[in-house]
Amino acid sequence: MNIRALTGAVWTLACAAATPVFAAPCDSLSTLKLQDGIVTLAQVVPAGQFSAPGGRQGGGPSSANPYKSLSEFCRVAATLTPSRDSDIKIEVWLPTSGWNGKFQAVGNGGWAGTISYSAMADAIRSGYASASTDTGHVGGRGTFALDHPEKLIDFAWRSEHEMTLRAKQIINAFYGSAPKLSYWNGCSTGGRQGLKEAQMFPDDYDGIIAGAPANRTAISLWIAHAVLKDPASYIPPNKYPLIHQAAVAACDAHDGLKDGLLSDPTTCKFDPKVLLCKESDGPSCLTAPQVEAAKKIYSPAINPRTGKELFASLVPGTELGWGVQALGPEPSANIYDQYRYVVFKDPNWDWKTFNFDTDVERGDRPENLIMNATNPDMKAFFARGGKLLLYHGWSDPNVPAVNTIKYYTSVVQTMGGAAKASNSVRLFLAPGMGHCGGGEGPNTFDKVAPLERWVEHGEAPSSLRASHADEGKIDRTRPLCPYPQMAAYKGAGSIDDAANFVCRAPSP
Repeated sequence: MNIRALTGAVWTLACAAATPVFAAPCDSLSTLKLQDGIVTLAQVVPAGQFSAPGGRQGGGPSSANPYKSLSEFCRVAATLTPSRDSDIKIEVWLPTSGWNGKFQAVGNGGWAGTISYSAMADAIRSGYASASTDTGHVGGRGTFALDHPEKLIDFAWRSEHEMTLRAKQIINAFYGSAPKLSYWNGCSTGGRQGLKEAQMFPDDYDGIIAGAPANRTAISLWIAHAVLKDPASYIPPNKYPLIHQAAVAACDAHDGLKDGLLSDPTTCKFDPKVLLCKESDGPSCLTAPQVEAAKKIYSPAINPRTGKELFASLVPGTELGWGVQALGPEPSANIYDQYRYVVFKDPNWDWKTFNFDTDVERGDRPENLIMNATNPDMKAFFARGGKLLLYHGWSDPNVPAVNTIKYYTSVVQTMGGAAKASNSVRLFLAPGMGHCGGGEGPNTFDKVAPLERWVEHGEAPSSLRASHADEGKIDRTRPLCPYPQMAAYKGAGSIDDAANFVCRAPSP
């Protein structure tokens, strides 16, 4: 057992045996002095009594309370002002019993603008102290960024780092000791935030879970130009299942198993022209303009002048989620706002005028992509023992999975190859999984426990066991394998049982 693992084991035993003794009562944290910040609330929340501000209950039915099972915790809220224009809200939750001695920060989605309460609740259920930030503004749109460069910096990276520093200070003040280990857990914007933390502040976290990192490209504009600019090219949502079924039928068996899932959609050569209407338009075929629109969705964006590939688009298998980008009448707001409020600084900017030559170059200027976390140099983070667990759903219609593969590959190359990098970074791709979850494939899997074993005991994850459920009942399990390995059927037993699969490198 290595020193870190031994230290973690000793600490875990000590915490389990200890009777809760706090260095300071929860309410006394209201007077805690924070650099560039002030505590605005410090109170004990009795078991089952938390209610999210504004009635936000984590996306469930309005009558349901997803926080009912929470044990008692100390809730601390603060406002951080590292710049004159900053207004960063954070919350830190501290279990009053059963603290595991560790800290887990949770990420955001989209443009953020709210505290991630449900993710914090998951963390403290597992014994962690947790923290989240609204990233410095209210609401899930990019309007705040117009003429507010400091707020854009807060959203891009500063809010997460400042939250991390103050959260550790609050944890130390309450428990009388700093967290022994710190983890980041996020998907989409949260995945991007985790990468940014490792790249810019390698000492902040010991382990990072980064799912579907939402590094920004003009993909929503590429798809909008394909589908929305010309009414004749519009693909109605009722045709998405038609295209999806045809794509899966064309490529399902490429991985050696016909199971309704595409293990590597990049090898799928599906041509939507097979769906071309032989006569008039109908629900079971595509018109010629719709065929061309679908082809563009599947194709990487191309510079019309130079022919150079600009960025990845979607892969076969994503069709059921095309409404995220192609429903209209405007492009997906996340990227549309990026260009309206950050790149062109004009709320009235018309997406139909976008030029895939000059405007992509403008959008990719460093000052416009300060939120992106594409730097492959993770050496400082890895040198101190940091571990990075990446994951992405192949059927993600929001963020192309190919982007994450490209980033992972760049990190591996920077580290000097797979052999040197495999003990520090691993990528898991989930066939049939959508954006951060959902979808037809196994899409529910534990990421925290494997990362803990990796960081604390040196056991790098060789696979992740994922499951799919229908109406609450698990109907399929499958191992997710470290890229470039894929799950291969052993040849006997149910294809819905993970035990009958093994992770193997793809055939040359």
